[in-house]
Amino acid sequence: MSDHTLSAHPVAASVQDPATGQNPATGRPAGTAQAVVLLLSSCLSVLGAVLLAPVLPAIQNAFADTPGVATLTPVVLTVPALVIGLTAPLAGRIVDRLGRKRLLVGALLVYAVVGTAPLWLASLPLIVASRVLVGLTEAAIMTCCTTLLADYFHGTRRQRYFGLQVVCTTVAATVFFAVGGLLGASGWRTPFWLYAVSLPLAFLAARHIWQPPAQSRATLPALPWRTLLVPVGVSGIGGLVFYVLIVELSYVLDRIGVTSTATIGAVSAIGSLATAIAAAVYARVARFGPAIIVPAAFVLCGLGILGLALAGTVPMVAVSAVIAGLGNGLMLPALLTWALGSLTFAQRGRGTGIWTSAVFIGQFACPLAVLALAGALSGLSAALLAVGAVALFVALGVRFLRIA
Repeated sequence: MSDHTLSAHPVAASVQDPATGQNPATGRPAGTAQAVVLLLSSCLSVLGAVLLAPVLPAIQNAFADTPGVATLTPVVLTVPALVIGLTAPLAGRIVDRLGRKRLLVGALLVYAVVGTAPLWLASLPLIVASRVLVGLTEAAIMTCCTTLLADYFHGTRRQRYFGLQVVCTTVAATVFFAVGGLLGASGWRTPFWLYAVSLPLAFLAARHIWQPPAQSRATLPALPWRTLLVPVGVSGIGGLVFYVLIVELSYVLDRIGVTSTATIGAVSAIGSLATAIAAAVYARVARFGPAIIVPAAFVLCGLGILGLALAGTVPMVAVSAVIAGLGNGLMLPALLTWALGSLTFAQRGRGTGIWTSAVFIGQFACPLAVLALAGALSGLSAALLAVGAVALFVALGVRFLRIA
């Protein structure tokens, strides 16, 4: 596939009418209100990933008498991402079959119920079960939001909002981590109240989001697997590479003797800021296409991860985090653009679900893969060197095999 193939197959195979500002796929012009609702709702997917991290020790202490508590407690944090990875393709099929708006509003309402359930649940296994349901609703919400952004917006506006989706979720992760710590000071159950934020979002979605008219409900057209499998596979690796900075940065700092939580937080914030900046400028560089941006993102991530593996001082770690963060900011919107590039309106929900599944499975697998590599290669540094090398290899493959 040549460098310009993707640009020849724009998402939705349509553009906005410059005279009316309307999108032929939706029949209505979309604006700031729709974008804000979808971007804010997208942030709920990271709420489950980071909000509870500061209170995990307190949860484990509260259920110290529960068999297997040391295993079940981390699952409270990680199981939503695994469930998203496993069920997002099903959510995508439902999106294409039943419609975007109905599923989004329903999922936002259920999210509030199952998200706040641990406020009243009395056992750790029941809390874990509620977290599985949180993952199911997050899969539906993420798939609907991303699909609707692609439905509503085209050209440079779509690229801008794909980038802003990464910006919003990155900033939200930082905010939720801090808020979780503050709320957790008054008890480990308190942070779960924040899941109720989906209720006003459900009201806003019901008011401002509309269902794009389906082309046909009789039979869903088959997905173009020959053109979809490669970007989805690369996206799975991208999800793993993307999460390395988030998961392993504190361990890298610990390896060089940094124990101050303030220093760890500052370096993490620097990396997150780099991610947000790169995602914010993605729309300006999107004209180069995934054939250029996807390899560039993997190169930046790879170099940053290699730097983390070799760094011996805090400034070196910070510089490496910035480089990896810049790659992270470009990676997800570029991979999403690539994956959805050949899909029509009736295929886009399923395509988005499959792409979301690949990314989240990659993210869930990241700490497990690094841990396995560290055991096989004698330490974290060697494991990060291996992951960094894989990222550079993927960049070379995408660029020189001309598959994007």
